[in-house]
Amino acid sequence: MFREVMGLPAHALLVHAAVVFVPLLALVSTGYAVLARFRSRLDWAAALLAVAAPVAAFLAVQSGEEFQEVLIAKGYGPEILEKVVEHQGYGELTLWWSLALGVVTLVLVALTRPRARTLPGWLGPLLAVVVVVLAAINVWYVYLTGDTGAQAVWQGVL
Repeated sequence: MFREVMGLPAHALLVHAAVVFVPLLALVSTGYAVLARFRSRLDWAAALLAVAAPVAAFLAVQSGEEFQEVLIAKGYGPEILEKVVEHQGYGELTLWWSLALGVVTLVLVALTRPRARTLPGWLGPLLAVVVVVLAAINVWYVYLTGDTGAQAVWQGVL
């Protein structure tokens, strides 16, 4: 299912959704967390991205695993496969960190809605700090994943 799309490796296509949605989740969730006056404008986007980003990362990981199997079956050498394994490790971490950010973002959105119960005074700021930290971690792992993937594919081409 995750192997190819119209003759192209699905990973090469699906990875772009994660590259867009995970940083967008980091940006919008950070905005939602620290700009309280804009929450009513960002809540729908934060909630939507909190679901879409981890799904995109999951699809990228699944298609990457399929692509790795193809590379092994075609007899690619250990040098490229080592790079793929490194890239895969970062991709899996990106999935888990995006899932964490998505969950915390959904909790923050749910607890700060106008009709939500009154929060203890410390909970809102704590969740905001957690969102900002998780957002930074997500951006870092998207960078590491993309860099190792690009190195595996393009290093030495030019």
